[in-house]
Amino acid sequence: MDHETAAYLRARSGAWRLLRADTAPLILHVLGQIFIVDNVRTIAEPDLLARIDDLLYAANASSAGDGEPAYPRSARAYLGTWADPDQGWLRKYYPEGSQVAHYDATVDVEKAYAFVSGLGVRSFIGTQSRLQTIVELLRDIVAGADPDPTSQLRELQRRRDELDAQIASFGGATPTDAVVLLDRYQHLASTARELLSDFRAVEENFRALDRGIRADIAAWDGSKGELLDQILGERHAIAESDQGRSFQAFYDFLLSRTRRDELTDLLDRLVKLDVIDVDRSLGRVHFDWLDAAERTQQTVRALSEQLRRFLDDKVWLENRRVVELLRSLERTALTLRDTTPDLSMDLEASSPRVFLPFERPLYAPPTFDGVDSVGPLDDDQDSVEWGALFEQVYVDAARLVTSVRDALSARDQVALSQVLAAHPVSQGVAELVAYLALTEDDFEVLIDDTGSEVVVVTDVDGRVRTVRMPQVLLVRTRAGAVTGR
Repeated sequence: MDHETAAYLRARSGAWRLLRADTAPLILHVLGQIFIVDNVRTIAEPDLLARIDDLLYAANASSAGDGEPAYPRSARAYLGTWADPDQGWLRKYYPEGSQVAHYDATVDVEKAYAFVSGLGVRSFIGTQSRLQTIVELLRDIVAGADPDPTSQLRELQRRRDELDAQIASFGGATPTDAVVLLDRYQHLASTARELLSDFRAVEENFRALDRGIRADIAAWDGSKGELLDQILGERHAIAESDQGRSFQAFYDFLLSRTRRDELTDLLDRLVKLDVIDVDRSLGRVHFDWLDAAERTQQTVRALSEQLRRFLDDKVWLENRRVVELLRSLERTALTLRDTTPDLSMDLEASSPRVFLPFERPLYAPPTFDGVDSVGPLDDDQDSVEWGALFEQVYVDAARLVTSVRDALSARDQVALSQVLAAHPVSQGVAELVAYLALTEDDFEVLIDDTGSEVVVVTDVDGRVRTVRMPQVLLVRTRAGAVTGR
């Protein structure tokens, strides 16, 4: 707590302002009794005035002296001061469908009340239960943060072994010492009260978001989509925050019937204990939690209601604009109904062009030159050299593919001249053309027209020829890398 922070809180904090007020004892007594001790979450103005009046009368009676009462103003006057926005100790609002003002305490009242409550001298200060809670939390934190997935299992096995040892050494029912029970009860009661106070802080955060959304809607001039994106982003940020996720987990716990029944049974058994003096109001503290959580959820639902109203208003305004445009078109049409339009258009010619039927040529069927593939054979058909048809060169493409893959087994690309150096051409230009026509999945043939190279080939009859051709690269593709060929 540095000096600047302390100075800022002294000037802005509502809790600090309450403690500095002249009537601070009365405020803490009245608002603390109604909204904290009795856990009233919302109260109508007539009921609140009646309760303030009773508590004010009791306070003046207990502090009566020879002169004027300590608090001479009326209950309504005090209520107006406490609910003033400059003070910020009570929130005044009108529920939907009601014309009667309702009130609820703010977080500042909770903070001031808790601070003053801690100033008193306590006859018994328990420490054992807090230490036990700290140890259990430490165990859960360390086991949950350990990246080793077996750490939590080892922790559960350790607890099981401790329970087994306690069961084995159990010699009969021995009641826990009253001092230990009182220590744990005080820790339970303070935690339960603090949890109720925390709900007001959570609800206040959601109300702040609601006020921000109302301000954005009132001053928004852009499109609906941009505003909805901004609002839903803020709502999502709160829901996914640490506080929002923790609140949702707590709310889900209360909504579980099994856990709620177990909690109800434990609290009923607590208030029936005779060993320690138990506050009977703790017997229904879980219902107070549920009411507080429901009020927080209502604040969240109010955000959705604001979005729905915004969309309805926008749709109504857009429909109204469409109707206004239609009315404008109708008025313009009525105005121009008796006006002669000045229209003009351009024609290509002043008279139509006439085409006589006989100027068109008659249909002429196309001529057909038939091909007789089974014509008569001459008597000298035996003199035809049929063997020339079977002397064509056949190039085995599979052999060429194998040669290319052998060359690419240690490299990603290779020149065709390097493949031919390892596997010389023996079938002439036909084999060379067959290399260029290869189409495989694991490599492709790339032809570079910017350069040329000279390749020596050998025909089937043993003649050697020199061929000048573009540079050719054989490149391994991704499929070849995947298949490993």
